[in-house]
This record gives sequence, C-alpha cells and structure tokens, in this order.
Amino acid sequence: MERHAVIEIGQDLITITHRPDTVFVSGQGAWLTDEGGKRHLDLVQGWAVNSLGHSPALITQALLAQSQRLLNPSPAYYNRPLLDLARRLVEVSCFDRVFLASSGAEANEGAVKLARRWGSRMRGGAHEIIGFEQAFHGRTLAMMSASGKPGWGDLYPPMPGGFVKARFNDLASVEHAMTPRTAAVMIELVQGEAGVVVADRGFVRELRALTAERGVLLIADEVQTGIGRCGHAFAYEHFGIEPDVMTLAKGMGGGVPLAALLCKEAFNCFLPGDQGGTFCGNPLMAAVGLAVVNEVCREEFLAGVRERAAQLSAGLQAIARDHGLVGERGLGLLRALVLPSDNANEVVAAAQALAPVGLLLNAPRPHLIRLMPALNISAAELNEGLALLRRALRQVLG
Repeated sequence: MERHAVIEIGQDLITITHRPDTVFVSGQGAWLTDEGGKRHLDLVQGWAVNSLGHSPALITQALLAQSQRLLNPSPAYYNRPLLDLARRLVEVSCFDRVFLASSGAEANEGAVKLARRWGSRMRGGAHEIIGFEQAFHGRTLAMMSASGKPGWGDLYPPMPGGFVKARFNDLASVEHAMTPRTAAVMIELVQGEAGVVVADRGFVRELRALTAERGVLLIADEVQTGIGRCGHAFAYEHFGIEPDVMTLAKGMGGGVPLAALLCKEAFNCFLPGDQGGTFCGNPLMAAVGLAVVNEVCREEFLAGVRERAAQLSAGLQAIARDHGLVGERGLGLLRALVLPSDNANEVVAAAQALAPVGLLLNAPRPHLIRLMPALNISAAELNEGLALLRRALRQVLG
C-alpha cells in the first residue's frame, strides 16, 4: 500500500485517545522537554505514576544494577527482589500476602478472582462484587464491568456479569445491593477518574463494619492512591480502617509497569495454577518497586508530601476565589479544581501552549482539572505551576 509523502504524527498507532501533537523526548523531576526544546512543568506525571518525578536517579540505578544480574527467571521460581518487595509491602501495610503483577487492571482482576475463589469456598458459591457508580478499575473486559463509568457496561457486549453497583457514600444502597451471592465490596477511597471524589470517612468506617458483619470482603482499589499519594503510605490509613484486600500499581513502580495484590492471611486462598502471569514478580520491576517503596514510605518523605499537599490545596483555593470558580477538592497530592463551566479541556490546551514554558494538566471531566504532581515536587515548582495555571485560566475564562 502506497505511503503518504508526509507522515503525520501517530499515524502508525491504533487510535485509542486524542493526543496533542507534542512529542516528548526527555524528562527530569517535575519537567518534560519536547522535540522542539520547550520545557513543560508536569502536574500529571503519567496519571500519578511518576511518584518521584521523571527519570529519578534512584530508579535508574535500580534498573541498571538489576538488569546486570537477572531479568526474568520465570514466575515458576523465586527471585530475591520479588521476595524483598513482598516483605517490604507486608511491613508497611496491614496485609500478610502479596502477588506482584504489571498493571492496576491486572491487580484488580486478581482481587476479583481471589474474592470469587474465597466466596466459592466460604460463602456457598458467592461471586458477585458490589462496586460503585462512577468508579474506575481498569480497561480489561471484567474491570470495565466492575467500573461504574457511564456507557462502559455496553461497550463490548456481551460483558462479563456478576458486578453490581451501589451509590458512593450511600451505605443504604450498599445494604440494598447485598445478597447471599455477594462475595466482596470493591471501593476506590478516592474516585480519581470521577473527578477526585473523596469518600466520606463515616461512610468508609460504616462500610467496613457492614462488610465485616455480613462476612463480605472489603477490597480497596489503591491503584492511584497507594504509596504516598494521599500523604500516608496508603489511603486506608486516612480513614482509620483496614481492608481485607488491596490493590496497588501506578506510583509503586515510579514509572515502570508494576502492580500488586495484597490480602490478609485468612483470604490467601489461591491454589497453585489459579493465578499467575509471564511477567508477574519479575526481578527487574520488583527491584524498582523496592527502591520506590523504601524511599516514599519513610515518614520524613510522607511529611513532605503532606506539606506540599497543604500548599497545593491552599493555592487552588486562592485561585478558585480569585477566578470565581466552584472550588477544589482532593486528598494529599491528588486534587481537582472545579470549574463553573465545561471548559476544562480548553484550560488544559491553553496551559500546554503557554510560553516560554508550558504546564501539563489533566481533565477527567469537562468541568474538572486534575493535578497529580510528583510526590517530591519542590515548593518553588508548585508555586510556578499555580502561577502558570492562573495564566491559562485567564486566557480561557477571562
């Protein structure tokens, strides 16, 4: 087939999203640089993936050292980074067992499989998972069914069944959805894709009590909130509860594909062959995860996250007052600015186009700007980002 003389950016890729024409070639800390040499202050960081910013020396060193030792001996054998990362996750959490995977969707699939395996043994074949409207758990078929994103339940029919939806922060709706078929309730403590909607503390505590009373598992999807994002090692600490099962990804790898499924000992019910994956627990990614967890889960580091979170929240509140916006919300360094109209995508575009430096933002909803900076962003960089955001808002909103 004859090729066009002019090659358009991305024409060889399967279309999955709308991307700006910018091609990034390097990154350092809070900054990305494109092919034209323009620098952008990145407050997206791969959707809360780059917990330590772009290209941190800690990750480079971990990758180099491990790549010279062992890449992947197969999940059929133990390797030292796998064992060390699992031990570290157990030490910093309330859980006893760990399964390493490569993506948040894969970890969440594993959580559902674990809940169903447990339900088949302990609850007479219970298999249904109660989720929440507007929730997001990943893009596999089962996780699209588990999610509460409007329209996803009909996108690729027939969709997997066994997923029931309740209303977020509404305990009565959860009780109404529970039946003898219920194996687990799966919740994001902060609904990121829904626009950084934080669960009510009272609701979470009552939900924990309800699931314990009914003998139903509580699964915390901490793919986006775990490993320091909310100012604690895990978001569940903010709510004063302990889930039965938890999933991690994104920030745990600091930029590399790494995820985890964690559970209490009582729910460690997989038999050999029930769960696995070619790259699950490979030493290259596990070595990076261990380095990231060791750095982020230090109390001194987490205290810094809380300081920057307070600074970002105050800055966004000031912007909201000055520009007549609705307000801001969030937990830790996962925050959203609520606009009075559906101009979020225009603000995102205007921010990236700023000169001499651009600003990278995310719009999960037409009226919401989401901010997910590196956990180690400096106070000066955060102030610069807030100033750039003001400039973009002035251009779009006046």
